[in-house]
Amino acid sequence: MIEDDFSRLELSLKAATENFRYFRSLLEPQTKLLVLVKANAYGHGGVEFAAMMQRAGADYLAVAYPVEGLELRRNGISLPILVLTAGTDFYPEIIKTRMEPSIPNLVSLKKLVGILREKGLRDYPVHIKLDTGMHRLGFMEDELPELIEYLNQNPEVRVKGLFSHLCVADEPDQDAFTREQLHLFEERTQRIMDGIGYRPMRHILNSAGIERFPQYQFDMVRLGIGIYGISALPEVHLAPVASLKVKILQIKHLTKGDTVGYGRWGKAAEGTTIATIPVGYADGIDRHLGRGAASFSLNGHRVPTIGNICMDMCMLDVTGVPCAVGDTVTVFGEDPTVSELARILGTIPYEILASIPRRIHRLVIR
Repeated sequence: MIEDDFSRLELSLKAATENFRYFRSLLEPQTKLLVLVKANAYGHGGVEFAAMMQRAGADYLAVAYPVEGLELRRNGISLPILVLTAGTDFYPEIIKTRMEPSIPNLVSLKKLVGILREKGLRDYPVHIKLDTGMHRLGFMEDELPELIEYLNQNPEVRVKGLFSHLCVADEPDQDAFTREQLHLFEERTQRIMDGIGYRPMRHILNSAGIERFPQYQFDMVRLGIGIYGISALPEVHLAPVASLKVKILQIKHLTKGDTVGYGRWGKAAEGTTIATIPVGYADGIDRHLGRGAASFSLNGHRVPTIGNICMDMCMLDVTGVPCAVGDTVTVFGEDPTVSELARILGTIPYEILASIPRRIHRLVIR
């Protein structure tokens, strides 16, 4: 790839560092900070962003699947890596690269212990996941006695972390539920620590939790969407790390009655000028942003989409806006923000960011 590609996702090292420092400032000096780089770092580029966070001073990284962590290891990332959805098939690779698996149930734990025993290994670090109300993955309360007994009988593993996941920490009207989750987590982790006779680090806060419930930071927090520029607090304006920028491929001058794109949904008024840019729904530009629903930035002006979004391209109405082939269009970044596009689509910024495919070149801007 070359730096003047027609489409690129620019990653601001300055913005990422500022966001990192903001969240770090909310924590006690001894609290560890884990940064989530799963799903290709929420679409930002897993290797690129992990390297940025390693330089910034993160204590841990987390990925969803083992293959994501293996890619980081192959590219020189040396930080501890928590694998949140470890499964059981990749345990040998996880062990070989010293990643730390999340263990959500006894089936997974027993499979790991068996492999460690075959290799003659002891005290392998694992993170035990507890279900405190998300009801997705994790040990339920009635499973704790058997878990404690099994941990005590099998020295092949050592609990490095105890964790759970908050599901509504960003919704103030559900704070009672969040506080109940925090209470259950504190109670159940204490029960496990009493049962195994040592104190693993505990972590439950996500980005919204760090901002809204810092008194429950325990030993480590997990920073996800916040590091990428989305705050749970309306008064906090974090810098967006990613800006999707593309260059105009072609400009056409249409007459009244001409139509644009598939289905002829774009209708030209008299004297309409359109520009075609090289991103479409295969690049994460949802089709519902077409037909004028969204507008992007071009030379200080907002220009709306016209017609349907295509797989690899979309068209913009640039009537009256001075522009030329090769000029840059900002799909999202400072203006418009990814949050604005998410509101149009009735979704969350995560979905848009995670939809940006690997074929879009990632370029770190210092």
